[in-house]
Amino acid sequence: MNKELKWFKSSRSTDPGPQNCVEAAVLDGEGMAIRDSKDRGGAVLQFSVTAWSTFTAAMGTSAPPPGAVRG
Repeated sequence: MNKELKWFKSSRSTDPGPQNCVEAAVLDGEGMAIRDSKDRGGAVLQFSVTAWSTFTAAMGTSAPPPGAVRG
């Protein structure tokens, strides 16, 4: 993973507001990294370009992507 990621919060995250946010960083054309903004030293999830594109496309619809498992 990139050593010096440039983390950012969603434009929908507001201060002072709920602090239940995630931060994202671009992985040099290899996808996205996501972390909990309250635990910046904690776990980082990494998503490939394809996985991230599928996720963000699904967020614009009411249906899950094909093959998705509902909880």
